Amino acid sequence: MSSGKKRRVVVLGSTGSIGLSTLRVAAQLPDEIEIVGLAACSSVTKLAQQAIETGVQNIAIYDDSKAEALRALLPSSVKVHVGAKGLGDLAQLESADIVLISIVGTAGLHPALAAIDAGKDLAIASKEILVMAGEIITARAAEKNIRILPVDSEHNAIFQCLEGHRGPESEISRIILTASGGPFRDTPASELWSVTPEMALNHPTWNMGPKITIDSATLFNKGLEMIEARWLFGIEMDRIEAIIHPQSIIHSMVEFTDGSVLAQLSRTDMGFPIQYALTYPNRIAGALKPLNFAELSKLEFFAPRTEDFPALQLARQAGLTGGTLPAVFNAANEVAVDAFRNEKIRFPNIWETVAAVMRSHETIFKPTLEQILTADSQARLAAEDMILTANS
Repeated sequence: MSSGKKRRVVVLGSTGSIGLSTLRVAAQLPDEIEIVGLAACSSVTKLAQQAIETGVQNIAIYDDSKAEALRALLPSSVKVHVGAKGLGDLAQLESADIVLISIVGTAGLHPALAAIDAGKDLAIASKEILVMAGEIITARAAEKNIRILPVDSEHNAIFQCLEGHRGPESEISRIILTASGGPFRDTPASELWSVTPEMALNHPTWNMGPKITIDSATLFNKGLEMIEARWLFGIEMDRIEAIIHPQSIIHSMVEFTDGSVLAQLSRTDMGFPIQYALTYPNRIAGALKPLNFAELSKLEFFAPRTEDFPALQLARQAGLTGGTLPAVFNAANEVAVDAFRNEKIRFPNIWETVAAVMRSHETIFKPTLEQILTADSQARLAAEDMILTANS
């Protein structure tokens, strides 16, 4: 049954895994969701194909060197926006109701603010936006009365659990993020030095992009989610925890002060959180397959091995300190992951690099967006220098 109001959606990052899942959900719910804008970094052929299939009249390509090649594949009626300005143009598209941002890295920051300023709701799948500038983004959204709807399965689960809570924030005891544990949750610490990029990219549960898949293997993904949850739900870092749940059926939980726990469960399909974010506050019957509880053999939970996988401790330090340190935490990790994928460093060196860059950073509190971006750039240079020095 239709909710009666079609949501008009701009997808920034349409050729990545979240973007592809979003277009699948939209195709399954044509009476509920209309795609009105698409943007990608550099995937010209994929973006052009998506534009033709969806019939959108506005698309953006971040890599300006690919603009002419893109135009050559499209009808002249389709307007091609280019570069960072192009992303901002799409974020403020007059015909849009909501902007879904699934761009990896810092490129989603300015479009997020542009969308808020234009009165568009935000559906956020890019952790960097709230990790780096959560205080700025949430304050601006509150000022403009804009909804921020989480697309990550964990944060969407928490969002759904809190929808059932009508009491004060003080009644929330803990937010508990679940983590699959990645492919090395049972690997002895001594063997982590032998992990290859191919091994790290073999995720046991989810099909994700390479950066997020490696972050899942190191638990940096969960650390980033802890910081993101702090801003999404206004909960202090010391009330946000992570638990290893290999089956990835429970997507996260909220514990209340009376000891009751609410959990959200579904199959491991990103279509579920995407659909809920884009059709909120309605629940719409679609093509997503529900759980069959008789088929679930077990649901397991384990404490994370924080000594062997120190990403959670580094994230807690960054989140508790605040200011520019979360941006440094994120940037150093991006550089280290890239170096690991290119076999310049070994797997545990990812944590070591991030920890070293964080120690060298002088945190700025209550930073401006420009100061956050400067800290990001400086952290990337510091990480690159450390990796280069280690290899020289």
